[in-house]
Amino acid sequence: MKATIATLLFAALLPLTALAPPSVETDALTGLRFATLPAGEFTMGTSDINEALAEIPDTEHAMIDDEIPAHRVRFDRPLQIATTEVTQASWHAIMGDKPGPGSHWQRAEWKQLPVVSVSWNWVQDYLAALNQRSRQYHYRLPTEAEWEYAARAGSTALRPFNKLDMDEYAWYLHSSNDEVQPVGQLKPNAFGLYDTLGNAWEWVADWYAPDSYRNSPMLNPSGPAHGDKKVRRGGSYHCPPHLIRPGYRAADTPDTAYSVTGFRLVRERN
Repeated sequence: MKATIATLLFAALLPLTALAPPSVETDALTGLRFATLPAGEFTMGTSDINEALAEIPDTEHAMIDDEIPAHRVRFDRPLQIATTEVTQASWHAIMGDKPGPGSHWQRAEWKQLPVVSVSWNWVQDYLAALNQRSRQYHYRLPTEAEWEYAARAGSTALRPFNKLDMDEYAWYLHSSNDEVQPVGQLKPNAFGLYDTLGNAWEWVADWYAPDSYRNSPMLNPSGPAHGDKKVRRGGSYHCPPHLIRPGYRAADTPDTAYSVTGFRLVRERN
């Protein structure tokens, strides 16, 4: 028994590139697909500071301050996270309304567009409606650490892909025609997740604090206990390239609803 436990612990801490691709299954309630990511460790925050500063306009260099120090984070359990952002079809099926620009709902591919113009508070209403219907799973937003773990997919670089290949992985200002795009059209990351960078900003669970990385616990961090703003991550179709990277952090008040902001789900067995 001791040997079995030791083997499991060792496997959990192996480099992610050494692990098998995560399993993926369709969720009956939301219609979304969920990937199961392994427990383990990763480096959260921006390690390549000089490389990041070389991309960022001089007037915006201060933005790097809340991305450091890079620090180790450990998860002691697997993570089930949606492979795409929540779609308009999934939102409409649960909530019955059509938030965001009317033009998004008139497009031929409206069902596969990420739902946007939803505030963090409205997302809580969606989650409550989901959880009221579900006996098998509890649905929630990812923590900021979980989101970055999923977006990095084992990479410690500025991006989990070469910047020259960004058009293959992310919808951003130079590739999107400044329009939101259907989910899952570009290449996925190594975890099989689509659009973690670009297309729509994604709300996460955490309150924002500029110095939270200096005070973060290593195990299953969930962010500050209180604050004025909630964190959003990943950038959008409207963003320039220097914002399209997993280390960049942004935040807004929970009642803010932008036409470029949506969200991604995590589910846990009840």
